[in-house]
Amino acid sequence: RNIILNNPRKRNALSLSMLRALREDLLHDAKSKELRVIVISAEGPVFCSGHDLKELSSEDDVKHHSQVFEMCAEVMTLIQKLPVPVIAKVNGLATAAGCQLVASCDIAVASEKSQFATPGVNIGLFCSTPAVALGRSLPRKVALEMLFTGEPLSAQEALMHGLVSKVVPEDKLEEETMKISQKICKSSKSVLALGKATFYRQMTQDLDTAYKMTTQVMVDNLTLRDGQEGIEAFIQKRKPVWSH
Repeated sequence: RNIILNNPRKRNALSLSMLRALREDLLHDAKSKELRVIVISAEGPVFCSGHDLKELSSEDDVKHHSQVFEMCAEVMTLIQKLPVPVIAKVNGLATAAGCQLVASCDIAVASEKSQFATPGVNIGLFCSTPAVALGRSLPRKVALEMLFTGEPLSAQEALMHGLVSKVVPEDKLEEETMKISQKICKSSKSVLALGKATFYRQMTQDLDTAYKMTTQVMVDNLTLRDGQEGIEAFIQKRKPVWSH
């Protein structure tokens, strides 16, 4: 499934309405057997500029401000709770909550011209919620330099520090994203769902607890129909026939 941020006139800002629409699109038929991967991209030269600052002015009350940030947090955590991989296809500037969106996706493919920044400090609004995703994707000192200075990372710097998975020429962005998507689609959906959920769960645990939990997950994986099908197919030197 392709989800396209399509408000280039406003630099694809994550207004409350945009966030609600994004949540709806992410949740739509999320458990469908046909849904295997979600790709988030954007129209225009800016992938996403972050929140719509007009919604964060004193003209709106604290309740509205809370709704904006709570909805944003819900969308970001939802991405990692979905049973299918979510890929960010970035071709341009991603700032503040837009950078947070990239960091929250499971995989991110960026064009060479893309840049990533958290410049909220420059306008008096520290990027505290983007820092949650950034701090879990980047080395601490790199994340803090971005947060303290607002200076952008180039696509290559983002790749070097782990914010994105791959950087390609702009004319190869669609091809590379499709290649990754097609590779994902060749695997068992149930196995990928189990693996994704387990990965994020173990990341919050200490080493011993993580190994204890994932040991049981490996055993549980073998009880899945696709777990046995994959092993039998490998032994018999044939392609597996997944249950989806």
